[in-house]
Order: sequence, then structure tokens, then C-alpha cells
Amino acid sequence: MKIHNKKKFLSFLKFKRDFQKYGLEKARSYELILHWLNNRLSRSQFLLLSGIIVGCSAGFAGVVLKTLVHSIHHFITTEVHFEYQILFYIIFPFLGIVLTTSIVLTIFKGQDRKGISAILYEIAQNSSIVSSVKMYSQIVQSAVTVGLGGSAGLESPIAVTGAAIGSNFAQTYRLSYKERTLLLAAGATAGIASAFNAPIAGIMFAFEILLTGVVFTDFIPLVVAAVCGSLLSRILLQEDVLFRFYTREAFNYKNVPYYLILGIVTGLYARYFVVVSQKVEHFIKELKMSRLRKAMFGGVVLSVLCVLFPPLFGEGYDTVKAFTNGNTHSIIEHSFFRYFEIKEITVIIFLIFVLLLKAFATSFTIFSGGNGGNFAPSLFAGGTVGYLFAIVCQQIGFTEVPVTNLVLVGMAGAMSGVMYAPLTAIFLIAESSFGYDLFIPLMIASIISYLIGKWFSPISPELKFLADQGKIFTNKHDKNLLSSLKTENFIDKYSQSVKENAPISELFELVKNGDKNIFAVLDDHKMLRGILTLDDIRPYLFATDEVSATIVQMMKAPPAIIHPENQPLEILQIFDDTGVWNLPVVDTNNKFLGFISKSTILMSYRQLLKEYSE
Repeated sequence: MKIHNKKKFLSFLKFKRDFQKYGLEKARSYELILHWLNNRLSRSQFLLLSGIIVGCSAGFAGVVLKTLVHSIHHFITTEVHFEYQILFYIIFPFLGIVLTTSIVLTIFKGQDRKGISAILYEIAQNSSIVSSVKMYSQIVQSAVTVGLGGSAGLESPIAVTGAAIGSNFAQTYRLSYKERTLLLAAGATAGIASAFNAPIAGIMFAFEILLTGVVFTDFIPLVVAAVCGSLLSRILLQEDVLFRFYTREAFNYKNVPYYLILGIVTGLYARYFVVVSQKVEHFIKELKMSRLRKAMFGGVVLSVLCVLFPPLFGEGYDTVKAFTNGNTHSIIEHSFFRYFEIKEITVIIFLIFVLLLKAFATSFTIFSGGNGGNFAPSLFAGGTVGYLFAIVCQQIGFTEVPVTNLVLVGMAGAMSGVMYAPLTAIFLIAESSFGYDLFIPLMIASIISYLIGKWFSPISPELKFLADQGKIFTNKHDKNLLSSLKTENFIDKYSQSVKENAPISELFELVKNGDKNIFAVLDDHKMLRGILTLDDIRPYLFATDEVSATIVQMMKAPPAIIHPENQPLEILQIFDDTGVWNLPVVDTNNKFLGFISKSTILMSYRQLLKEYSE
């Protein structure tokens, strides 16, 4: 009993110290309660509670965004007469991109890092600390972009919002880096789970994309957050907003050839989608225009595409649902193709144009200034590929083609090839269609599409630039740890140096009174001329005769030179190549900054490895 009371007393004292240390007298009442619980509960218990809170918060954010955007789309596509729809298709997509860019420039001061790559960057380079602004900025921007017709998805902004909620919750309660990363992933998981009402897919998304290269044994908060996000989605979202497909055929092993071919087709289309995205991004970056003018240019392109092909307007989930329900003609009737006789060949031509132009519509939406992601576009395109493939098979003469199943499997295939996330795609479609008996065709198409994408590019093209720079984690754990180290932290700012024209006696005094075994030789402008080691100086230091050599004669060129922009992994490779343990660091003007030691980097790496293994 005394021990129990002593523990309570010590817990009270710790909370009192934290209260004073962190200025909790200004905290809200619920924050005080959570701080108190953080001191009373075990680590696992508090992380479980944190997963519930973060999951509900991120899930609710996703529900609000989906409801808002769906209401706008429903009004435009169903409540408005066709002639007025054309007017809306001309004005709204343009306004969406321009308004989003204006909001970013004026309200958010030009800070528009977006997409999944933004989360991965914060995990690897910013200790999983995400700006609190992202808890609402992504919702505002994507609601304007996609709500007004931007041909992009809401899932990436929802994931970034959830990640920001999880990170800021962890920061508020002074959790460690590992716990902060876990809650960041939990928030993103809940966001994806609420967007699709698919908790398992949300968990797969976290492990497959966000936590690549991050080792975790405690994943219960992820599961809890996913369940909370999915429950909120089921409770609060209307049935027509949910990502649900109720019509499908039972799996028949005789249809496996269809799924094999579809996997190849979706893999090739995914590659086309990625290449177009890269080309458009490069094209827009090279334009000599202001950001606002780029937004206006992209808005005009998008508006023209939406007028000609209305399925490119917004996320496109309603179009995919129409495929599964057999209402394809209703889609064409809202376009200029309504003036042609609607035959099967008309449908095929229309869908081919939609597929080819979807990649352009999405790319111009995102890269010209809008906010959105590739989740919805890849699913839309995959469903369209599947439906087009089914129609072509029927026209060729095949009977009993599983049309609905091909639509669903095509969605998984395209998403797998675009996002490099086959497990997420498989479970997402399985959960959304209650099609767990479709696991075999889903796995066939997703894996084939994924392997085709990997054959062209081992790393997702969306992330390749950051991965090549070592700014995000990959599946190479050791490399991830080294990339999280900062070169500037290893430069010895107190390195000893001597001027090239100094008397030899000054060098001897430096050796006598200093504690270094390597010295930089500089000119009058502190530019590096060479280096000296104790081995170079020792013969002269103990000479019995008067030394006549000068510092310039004694010095030697360094075997290699390090620059601040070099990454620790590169530096270690240079050390291995040269076989030395100390190298000088200079800036772009050859100004000496200090020495860097191989042992210092290795000690920091060992310490980091110890922290990760605890």
C-alpha cells in the first residue's frame, strides 16, 4: 500500500514539474487532463488513447471534406440542366485552380508542399514534426480545387491533414520521435480509412508507403485509428458519398485469362499516366510565368477538357459507379457525344479519349496550382480501363465477360501501378466491394501492374527525386538512418589552422598547445591551400638543427575535399575511398569551414541505431 501511494505521489510531482516547465497553466482543460493521463498511464495505454483521439479527429476531417465536395458535385451534375452544366464546366474548374493558388499565395504565404511526398519528407528530414497549419490548409485548398471540378483526388490531402493532426498531438504531449512518427502515420491511416471506409486499406497504406524503412513493433494505435476513421465515415457520410460497389459477379477461375491481360493493360496505362504527369510537371515548371498566370493557364486547359469530356470533372467516382451499374449511356449523354448516335463503337471511342486525357487533366490540376492527389484519378482511370477492356472483349465475340469484376480489378491494377502500393489497392477494392472472393484476380492484376511499373522505375517516380537526394526513407534501413544525419552537425568548427606565410615557430606552438592532429593551411582570405598532419610535422619538430623549411613546403594537398551539401552516406564513401579519417570542408568559394571526422559520423550512427533498436 505504501509503495502504491509513493508511486502516486511521484507521479503527482512529475506532473507538477511538467506543469511549471511547459507552462501548462495556459493549457485548455482537456489538455490538462491528457497531460495528467500521460503521467498516470503506461506508454502503451497512452498511445492507445492517442490513437483513438487522433483517429477520430482525422476521420472527422475526412468526412467534412468529402461531404463538402460531394455536395457541390451533386448540385452541378444532377440538379443543373445540361446547358448550365456546360457553363459551370467552363467556369468552375478554372476558378478552382486560380482560387487555390491565390489562397496559397495570400493566406499561406506561398507554402504549398503537398502530396504524400510531403509526409515522407517530414518523417525523414524534420523528425516527423509537421506544421500545425497543415491541419486545415490542405482541407481548404483541396476543397476549393476538387470541389470546383479539379480532376484530382481528396485522399492525399486528407492523409496529409491526418498526419499533421497526429504529429501536432504528439508534439503537444512531448512524445518521442518514434511515438510522433507512429501517431503521424495513425492520423494519415484514419484519413484514408474515412475517405474509403476501408480500415485495412488504411493500415496497408501506412505500412506500404508512409512507414517504408521505419521499423515498428507497436502498431495497435494504427489499427485503432483506422477503425475510428472508418466508423465515423460509416456513421456520418451518406450512402451515396461512400466509396461502395454493391454489384459484382462471383469469381470464376475460368476468367483468370481476362485478369492476366487486364493486369498488363493497367500496368502499361499506369506507366503512361506517370510519364504524362512528369512531362506536364516539367512543362509547367519551365513556363516563364508567375504562379498565378500558371494557374490561369492550367485552369483554361482543365475547363476545356471538362467541357468536352464531363467525366474528367472532379474525382470521377460517380462515373465508375455508373460503369458497375450499367449506366454508361447516362455519362455520354452529358457530353457533346450526345449529338451522335450512341453505339458500342461510340462508347469505345469516348472512353479512349477520356483515358488519354485523364492523365493531362490530373497533371494540369495538380502542377499548375491546384491541390489534390493521384488516388482518385488512378482508381477512376483503372475502372475505365477495366470497362473498356470488357466492352472490347464483348465486341470481339467473347461471352459471359465479367464486366463489373473487370472494372473493380482494373481500379486496383491502375492504382497499384501509379502509386506503387499493391497491398493498399488490393484491400481497398476488396473492402469497398465486399469482394473478398475477388482476392485472387485483384492480386493477379495488382502485382502484374506493380511489376511493370518497377521494371520501368524501381522507385515511385513521384518520390524518385527526393529518394535520390536522400531526403526520404526507402526500404534500406541503414541508408535511412544515415540520411537522417545532417552534415553540418559533424563539421568541427574549432579546427586548428595556420596561415601559409606564418613562421614555422607559430606552427610548432600550435602543435605544442593544441589538441588536434591535423591542421589546415590557409591564405590571407581563409581559403584552403593544403593540410598538415602530425606525421608531416614530426620530423621537423624534433630536428636538432634549425628548420629552414616553410609551411608551404611542408604542407600537402588533401586526398579529398568535402562540401556542406554532401550527404553523410557520400562522405563515408569518400572516407573509404581515400583511406583517411579526417578531411577538410570548404564552401563553394573554397573558404575553409572546418574538418570532418569519420569517427564522429560513425559514433552518431551507432547512437541513432541504438535509439531505433530500443
